[in-house]
Amino acid sequence: MKRRHSLIIGGSRGIGRAQVKTLAEENRVVSVIGRRIAGEDAFQNMPDVHYWSVDLLDGEQLSAALLEILERNGKLNDLIFFQRYRGKDDDWQGEIEATLTATRNIIEHLAGEFESAADNSIIVVSSLASDFVAREQPLSYHVAKAGLNQMVRYYAVMLGPQNIRVNCVSPGAVLKEESKEFYLNNEALCELYERITPLGRMGTAEEISQVIAFLCSPKASFITGQNIIVDGGLSLELQESLARRLLT
Repeated sequence: MKRRHSLIIGGSRGIGRAQVKTLAEENRVVSVIGRRIAGEDAFQNMPDVHYWSVDLLDGEQLSAALLEILERNGKLNDLIFFQRYRGKDDDWQGEIEATLTATRNIIEHLAGEFESAADNSIIVVSSLASDFVAREQPLSYHVAKAGLNQMVRYYAVMLGPQNIRVNCVSPGAVLKEESKEFYLNNEALCELYERITPLGRMGTAEEISQVIAFLCSPKASFITGQNIIVDGGLSLELQESLARRLLT
């Protein structure tokens, strides 16, 4: 039986890196596109994880990498997007191109390259900033994430007849490998997250990756066009109520 082939865009760090490990442990063949190739020891004993270093804004380089991935690992079952703009130039143009244009181009390029008789999925990782305002993020980030959510709904309708489900996951504050030490050494900040989150703690990159793995499985075979918020309940409480509670 052919193993599922998952392609992860932006899988060299953060939640994307955790996602690679989660899917590899499920005995999948995992292809990863990232700006930088992960260290050789990043996923020891995972011979079916393959990396490509690609600039998503370079159309020729991206097309060549996608062709090589399909030739090496075969038709797709899952396509997962984690990338965001991290450059230092114009953040508006960069974010729109890296988040929206690259996602659209890759989906359009690969829509005909999924297993025809399988349950297939596309997962886009968005943000609560698609609905709320995060002061620490620029306008471009908010607009790009809101655009992703609508893109998910659009492609869920358009690709459904091809047995491709399209969903979105919006994480809350998450402990990642790169930021875990910062949060754990900042006791006051961690205590604040414990107070404002109904489940009483921050989430982890692994918990987000497990939700995505579920959406990439036949167990989610009738779920499409949805935005799954994974924030421990943080976004449920009215801001005014939360502010009053923090004063007590």
